[in-house]
Amino acid sequence: MIKLVKHVVIFCTVMCGTFTIVTSPAVAQTSGEEKIDALQKELDIEKAALRLATQRGTFGVSIGAAVGAGLVLVGAGFGIGRIGGSAVESIARQPESAAKVQTAMIISAALIEGATFFGLIVCLLTIIL
Repeated sequence: MIKLVKHVVIFCTVMCGTFTIVTSPAVAQTSGEEKIDALQKELDIEKAALRLATQRGTFGVSIGAAVGAGLVLVGAGFGIGRIGGSAVESIARQPESAAKVQTAMIISAALIEGATFFGLIVCLLTIIL
């Protein structure tokens, strides 16, 4: 009985997939003029966005802010990773000082995370404003 159910499910899946593949081009066909109109609208939107960015004179600033936000996040991840690795190594060497090391690790990670959020917000505000 279970094999029959499996075969029915596989058959239905294959048939639905085949039906979708076969009928989708027929359903989705548009005339050449509609395709041209859609491409023209897309091109107009891209031109308008580029014109707005260059008129404001912030195109380069936006790219710089985006790169800065990425560097802030990568640096924070690297720093917190080093803190965690060093804390684990320290606890492995001296298990009796685990509580002090863990507290210092959490405080350091929180400070790095706070600085990261500040840098990220500055970069995002540069893009938005």
